This record gives sequence, structure tokens and C-alpha cells, in this order.
Amino acid sequence: MDYTPQRVVSLQPSATVILRDLGKLSSLVACTKYCLDVCPEIGHSQVAIVADSWTAQAGQISQLKPELVIASVPYQEKALAEIMKCGARFLGLAPKSLADIYADIAVIAGIMGERTEGSRVVRKMQDEISTMRAHTRDFAQPRVFCEEWGKPLITSQQWVAELVESAGGEFIGTAGAQTSPDDIAAANPDVIIAAWCGAGDRVPLEKIIRERKWDGTPAARGGRVYCIRDEFLNTPAPTLVIGLRALAAAIHPKCFPQADGLRWINK
Repeated sequence: MDYTPQRVVSLQPSATVILRDLGKLSSLVACTKYCLDVCPEIGHSQVAIVADSWTAQAGQISQLKPELVIASVPYQEKALAEIMKCGARFLGLAPKSLADIYADIAVIAGIMGERTEGSRVVRKMQDEISTMRAHTRDFAQPRVFCEEWGKPLITSQQWVAELVESAGGEFIGTAGAQTSPDDIAAANPDVIIAAWCGAGDRVPLEKIIRERKWDGTPAARGGRVYCIRDEFLNTPAPTLVIGLRALAAAIHPKCFPQADGLRWINK
């Protein structure tokens, strides 16, 4: 008997991207509106749109009769209770590092009966990251501050720190931790990158530099203040390789071409 789930609800874009890259979007019966940002092809399908991992609703999920629900951080305790009420098998993910992301891809691939394809997807990510690391190994390493949220100011996650280092930069601060504008100013970043969760590419770069009094940082003086689209850095999935290319173009603009999802202050 085949126990592979035929009806899957994804409550996080990362899970949807992984399903797509495994060739299993045909099993998807529902996802969130944010999934459309990374998988626009879903907009032309009959897939239902439901609340995400933060605001999940049992009624929405149950009426779709899923065999598997996949969610990922950030979670809200109430939302987890709602997911559990629906009665379907539940896979909850909480990746912090690239290794965690590779493991999540492998887990989803195993559940969906696509172990070989899962290995291929992971290997493709690893190869691109390794190639970038080899390319930048002998470059000077600018000091790079990446933020995933502006108020409060929160440093990007550990997997972003790993990507920054692979792209030839030195990551400033503690990954995933709250920090202050004064601390970042004192660290003298050569490059500042904002990728706010849920903001796409709409981070107001000029405003944050002005309000945080970062005008005197090497990054601001040198015109090295960037926005990278949220879904390319904050979605723990194979799309991170797009974020890697954007990071490389921001950190070493003379060595890498303009990349998708990268915007900077025009002086």
C-alpha cells in the first residue's frame, strides 16, 4: 500500500518551494498567500489559500481533508493548537542553519516518496554554495550587517550568516538576535543589507540610514546600503541560492553582476 500523502497543506513558503523543487506541487491542496511570492505558478492553479503558521485556523485546514500539514517557524502557540485540531499528520520545521535546511528537504522528500530527488535538490544547493565559497576564498572580506527586521532591529538568521561568509563577507553581530542601531554603528559595517520578513523589496533604505544615524558608517559613505527581497534570504529553501547571488553582488559588486532581488540607495 502507498502511504505517500496525496493531499498536502503548506503553511509556510519554504515548504511550498521544497515541494515544487521535488516535483510534488500536484499534491498541494492549500498554501499561504506568501507562497505565491516564491511560487507564482500556484496562482494559476486550484490550490486554496489559507492562513499561515502564525495564524493557522483548524476549520480552514480540516475542510480540505489533508493527509499532511507542513508548517515552519515562526509559530504562535495558539496556531499550533489549531493545526493539531485538524487531525492530519503534522510536520513542524524549525531550521536555523544550512545543515538544518538540507535535513528538512530530505525529510519532506522521504515523506513524499522522493528520496532520490531530495538528494539531487540538496546537492544542487550545496554545489552552488561551495562554488561561490571557492570563488571568493581569496577576496578581501568586507564587514556585512544583515537585518531581518527593523523595529526591533533583529540580525538575520544563522543560514544568512553562512551565505554571507560563502559570498566573501564577514558577518557582523549574533545571528537571529536583537541588536541596537548604536551597536551596529560602532561595528563600522562596510555593507548594510536589509531583508525584512514580509516586506518584499520595500525596505525604506534612506529612511533607516537617516533615523538610525548611520550616515557616518563606511557602508553609507560608500553607497553600499542594499535591500534584498525578503523571500530570497528569509525562506529556508532552495531559493536561498538566489539570495546568495544577490549577497555576492552586494558584497563584491566589481566581481559579480547585478542580481535578481537586489536594490540599493541611488546617490
